[in-house]
Amino acid sequence: MEMGLRKWISAHLAALPVGNLPFSDLKTNPFVLLIYARLKAHQYVSQLEQDILPAKAFSSMETSAGKMIEKVVLPVYGWQEVPSTMHSPNSVLDGKKSVGSVLHLLTLKSGPNTLDASIASDIAGNIVQHFRSWARDGNVSEIAFTFGELYGSKKQSNKKSWHILRKVAETLPPDCVTLSPKDRWDCQFEQDGVKVSVTVRPGIELWDYLSGSPNAYVEVAVAMIRACIVTGAMPADPQTFVIAALNEVASLRAVPDEYNVSLLQRSQLEWLFFYIRHYCDRLENT
Repeated sequence: MEMGLRKWISAHLAALPVGNLPFSDLKTNPFVLLIYARLKAHQYVSQLEQDILPAKAFSSMETSAGKMIEKVVLPVYGWQEVPSTMHSPNSVLDGKKSVGSVLHLLTLKSGPNTLDASIASDIAGNIVQHFRSWARDGNVSEIAFTFGELYGSKKQSNKKSWHILRKVAETLPPDCVTLSPKDRWDCQFEQDGVKVSVTVRPGIELWDYLSGSPNAYVEVAVAMIRACIVTGAMPADPQTFVIAALNEVASLRAVPDEYNVSLLQRSQLEWLFFYIRHYCDRLENT
């Protein structure tokens, strides 16, 4: 996994925006640029441009990270990427896996706050419209559909993902819904001889499901860190952060000397905690 991630990331970084791009390709918002200039007390455009390319790089990486998971990580856990064209029955799908007589289907979003009501409605509509063709193509009578968020938790969620479940249940005839999503993060229905379950799985729950292992999210963390972070000397203790919360998240003060993650150097541990913090609601020293 580490080698696959490193290869994908290297290719993506080589294609990131550079200074000779046409201005229109930057797709900047003039209102945001001026507000940001006020924040930084910039006097000249030359001061602002130093921040534009990093901002566009982050945006590009958001998209690339999702494709990287589909193409590099899903196959490690036995899932297939689902190639599709826009507005086709499979356009909402990112992964699939057959287990016995059940076809498992997967839609991925990067995190707990990336979904809006419109997209949630579209995903629900796709499920209700296309479950028959999915079952027919997979030669099955049972489908397990998962909406997965690559990091985060239910508490961190903006709850828009739950509206996928609500919309599915509301769209179907009431007698088809066999499990209501009320106070739940899943629902079930049966129609035309096909049984369908729809489940929202954020963060660790998703990785447990994808891998069948309680440690997959840590495996991915270690692989990403090894693919991206060069080892070096230990950071200063204590470090100074502009973002105050990082003084807790990235601190190694509570880590005993004997604590060891065999696949990481000790100088990389702060990156492990920084990464894992995106999956939990709080950090505790135990």
